[in-house]
Amino acid sequence: MPDAQRTEMVLSYHRVRTALGVLGMALPMVLLFGGLFDFHRLEPSISDFYHTTYRDIFVGTLCSIGVFLICYRGYGRKPGDLIDDDWLGTIAGISAFGVALFPNESPTAQIATMTQKMVGIGISPMFHYASALVFFTCLAIFCLAKFARSAKPQRRRIYLGCGWVIVCSLIGISIASAVKVAGGGGPQQAVLNYNLVFWFEAVGIWAFGLSWLVKGKADIALVRLAGRSGGKHEERVTF
Repeated sequence: MPDAQRTEMVLSYHRVRTALGVLGMALPMVLLFGGLFDFHRLEPSISDFYHTTYRDIFVGTLCSIGVFLICYRGYGRKPGDLIDDDWLGTIAGISAFGVALFPNESPTAQIATMTQKMVGIGISPMFHYASALVFFTCLAIFCLAKFARSAKPQRRRIYLGCGWVIVCSLIGISIASAVKVAGGGGPQQAVLNYNLVFWFEAVGIWAFGLSWLVKGKADIALVRLAGRSGGKHEERVTF
């Protein structure tokens, strides 16, 4: 492959990864400050912002993340991989659409979306939570099994850290959401009062965004290294 074409492909990956990183870092921040300034409170979870005036931001950002993930091809399947980057990104992207388009529990108990009408207002949250589970799982796999495998030690530590933060966030989200929906008394009140689901979700999404921003920086480092080599020889470099 000509060096110019190789550089264009790397820069293309850089833009996709940077866009995913920026969207992941921005979504919780926009909802956090928006909720505090507009409503003087936080919603119990990021998903609950669907039922506020911030619905467009919530749905639009997740759908954008979904499109970028579906379009992301990454690298081919390596020995020992159960799934390649392309399929993993596609599954993550479809699940991001599921989180965006299937609302969680409605505070009004009234059908407000096409998906609620299609599957039923009581079934929509099941699709929402299942999609969120798949989404966060895919993000953790990207960090732990994809990015970290061939990265340099410094970046590898970042990817592993982000991956385990996502795993811990997913566990926290699952427990806190179960208490929020089906719990009662003190535990449920604590989850609501301290917005535990929101913070677990925010930390997990921030870790996702950071890992993809770091991966995007690795792309730029690769382009610079290729430029210094002048295309005279091909060198295997890990990022």
